Amino acid sequence: MLNIRCICSCLRIHLFSHQVREHRLLRNRFNFFNRVLFPVRLTMSKKSVCIVGSGNWGSAIAKILGKNATERSDQFETCVKMWMYEEMVDGRKLTEIVNTEHENIKYLPGIKIPENVVAIPDLIKASEDADILIFVLPHQFVAKTCEQMKGKIKSSAIAVSLIKGVSIDDSGMKMISNVIKEVLGIECCALMGANLAGEVAQEQFCETTIGCAVNGTGEILKSLFETPYFRCSVVTDQATVELCGALKNIVGIGAGIADGLGHGDNTKAAVIRLGLMEMIKFSEIFIPGSQRATFFESCGISDLVATCHGGRNRMLGEHIVKSDKTVKQLEKELLKGQSFQGPLAAREIFKMLKDKNLIERFPLFVSVHYICLRESQPEEFINCLRNHPEHI
Repeated sequence: MLNIRCICSCLRIHLFSHQVREHRLLRNRFNFFNRVLFPVRLTMSKKSVCIVGSGNWGSAIAKILGKNATERSDQFETCVKMWMYEEMVDGRKLTEIVNTEHENIKYLPGIKIPENVVAIPDLIKASEDADILIFVLPHQFVAKTCEQMKGKIKSSAIAVSLIKGVSIDDSGMKMISNVIKEVLGIECCALMGANLAGEVAQEQFCETTIGCAVNGTGEILKSLFETPYFRCSVVTDQATVELCGALKNIVGIGAGIADGLGHGDNTKAAVIRLGLMEMIKFSEIFIPGSQRATFFESCGISDLVATCHGGRNRMLGEHIVKSDKTVKQLEKELLKGQSFQGPLAAREIFKMLKDKNLIERFPLFVSVHYICLRESQPEEFINCLRNHPEHI
């Protein structure tokens, strides 16, 4: 019996010693692969971030990025640079006010921006060392801004567009991310969602969608943007994510027109439904491979509903009914120099529809365009809804 016990004990010792040797061998192999085959992972540096733009939405996003950069300092450089077009406010430079009082008193008053967010009036100084460039400025200024940055930023940088619009040229429609990509020669993703800037700045819960066609990048961006009140999902259908951001602004103007005419929630619900149908139809025609599932992300139906109830383009639609002022006049009066993106998107989308002889299939988009130009009466918008081809 004693011999059997001794034999069992020896076997256990032998097996344990063998397991230890195997563990050490595997550990050494793992270290070899990490050290020799994947040196980049071991020497990966923290990402520096630059926000290109500093309006209402740009300042709200700066609050998120500044806090996350501090809390996730193992991944991101603590200092977040924000390019700010220099303006004078009450006799002081706006950059000076932001950097001393940590508040954008012109475009996002009452909201404190983290002290590690630094406003810089020089575009090149702000962006030249950035690993991640966050574009959040009116879409009509994107190409010109990128041309100034061309050849003066890191070739390894990645960009993210938070800009809700599209660009139209002789070759057709371009997503804003493609404009950035073509001019700067870097990867560009998109972030869109039901994200009214004022509510985000007040830390009211919302969701957003990151459209990223490149594996891995989306997760980095999710880590940069996500907070308990700003939840991010990542999808690969980037083109549809971006298109939703442009088209929903047109529908939002329509919702505002209905409000201005005194119609209630039933009419607005019809505007949202018919607008969504036109958005889906447009994407199916102009974006090969567009996925309907993307319209059920925050960038789709959620953003559409939020815009039709509380966005600036809804506000524009209501004021178009209640005044005889032009869109430009209303911009100066209501937005303090910022732009309504809906009329620009409506104009560009109208051009595409006209070129393809598709005007009759998108009556809501077309009606909003004509009303913004003051070439059609707001009352005609309700007739557009009554006679919409979805009812046939």
